[in-house]
Parts: sequence; C-alpha cells; structure tokens
Amino acid sequence: MRKEIKASCLKRLKRIEGQVRGIAGMVEDNRYCIDVVTQIAAARAALRRVEEEVLRDHVAHCVEHAIASGDRADQRRKIAELMDVVSRAER
Repeated sequence: MRKEIKASCLKRLKRIEGQVRGIAGMVEDNRYCIDVVTQIAAARAALRRVEEEVLRDHVAHCVEHAIASGDRADQRRKIAELMDVVSRAER
C-alpha cells in the first residue's frame, strides 16, 4: 500500500472507530432505535469508502504491476483476487 493511501485509510479508520464507540454508547443509553440504525448506516458507508480507497490502490499498484510484468500467471491471480473480493463486497 502506498504511504499516502495508508495514512489516509488509518485516519479514516480511527474516525470510524470513534463512531462505532459512539454507537455503542447510544445503545447503552437506550437511544431511539432509528437514530442508532442511522449511525450504523453511516459507519458502514464510511467503511465502504475505506474499502474503495484500498481497492483503488490495489488496482493502481498491485494489478498494474502484474500487468506490466508480463507474467500471465500473476496477472490471472491478481484479476481472480480482485473479482473474488468485488463479488464478496456485493453480498
């Protein structure tokens, strides 16, 4: 993972961590269910954005490297990994 992407992802994940702790507090305080669900949806959306950033970096770095290398086995492996993770993310 490139240095700047790693820093960006870690920053976002720390914010999400705080957000999840806030949701736990809401549950402990018996907050209105819809408010809790709204915050859960926001946390999931934030995690999806981190996931997209990591995937973008993977394609720009790892997949691109496999393509440039000319190694067909590595190219197939990287594409298969990418397809697997994309199909899992859609579930």
